[in-house]
Amino acid sequence: MEFTTKLFTKYLCNSTSKLLSISALCAVLIFAPSTASAESKPKFRLAWTIYVGWMPWDYGATSGIVKKWADKYEIDIEIVQINDYVESINQYTAGQFDATVMTNMDALTIPAASGVDSTAVIIGDFSNGNDAVVLKGAAKLADVEGKNVNLVELSVSHYLLARALETVSLTERDIRVVNTSDADLVAAFTTDDVTAVTTWNPLLSEITAMPNNTKVFDSSMIPGEIIDLLVVNSKTLSENPKLGKALTGAWYEIMSTMKGSDKAALAARTEMAEASGTDLAGYDAQLASTKMFFEAKDAVDFNNSSALITTMWKVAEFSFKHGLLGEGAADAKFIGVETPTGVYGDKSNIKLRFDPTYMQMAVDGKL
Repeated sequence: MEFTTKLFTKYLCNSTSKLLSISALCAVLIFAPSTASAESKPKFRLAWTIYVGWMPWDYGATSGIVKKWADKYEIDIEIVQINDYVESINQYTAGQFDATVMTNMDALTIPAASGVDSTAVIIGDFSNGNDAVVLKGAAKLADVEGKNVNLVELSVSHYLLARALETVSLTERDIRVVNTSDADLVAAFTTDDVTAVTTWNPLLSEITAMPNNTKVFDSSMIPGEIIDLLVVNSKTLSENPKLGKALTGAWYEIMSTMKGSDKAALAARTEMAEASGTDLAGYDAQLASTKMFFEAKDAVDFNNSSALITTMWKVAEFSFKHGLLGEGAADAKFIGVETPTGVYGDKSNIKLRFDPTYMQMAVDGKL
């Protein structure tokens, strides 16, 4: 067929009869292969939501860095902002996105618990003060006893609250959780009825800027437990390793651009700040309470540490207690979580994988 097409093309293009229709057909035949190739370029979608550690994805899209790396691996990557964090994970779980940003707990309790095998390709950071319990008109954590606490129920905020209560010999039975959308938390705290909240930045910064409140517990007191990830569908990643390479390459170029205090770094962080509704000073303040892994090696070391299994054990125990591992979960080990140092949970039901492969490629300069 290829031989016949080439002969036909040569015949038409060399014919002394230069009719317009023949010239047009000649052009179509010559350029058809490249058009077909462009149309067959694999396309992928990544969802993100506003958070200090995830703003780099927006910058990567607007600056062209993501496209640069996608072009290198001959794929298309669409970066899509979703206004509601949990909804973004739900859409990923439903197959509407190939990748999205989420915490380690949400990766376990939403896609993994729904049977969607997912891989943490990039560990971007962990919260080191970006999540906190805030009380109005009270100065210490123990004062939360008997109060309603507004938060996004069954999220990392809920986990943080539970871990905080342990430190003052309280349990969730000593407070009342009021499920509140992250979109409504700031407005809720301005009312007289709401006197306690648990939330994350940038909402946290808005709330703590209000008068008569105290941050009584934050994630710096449980370092390394609330981890921010880029998660990719494991089947998609296995079939398209170029996606993992492109995303990781883009991420560490963004990290290299935004760190430090040179003109390019300040411009990048200023853009991220404005996109998240603050200014450079405000964004840098949020970064100060975030343990960003600007260097791939640091992320790999964290990923490969045995402490990761301990963290996932704590998260799994909380999740099981709150019925987040699915109806069939008999215990906290129902879902297998694979890490370089071993598997926590059921090895025959691995649905969440911490795989440093692509980050290690960045370390080794192989992207």
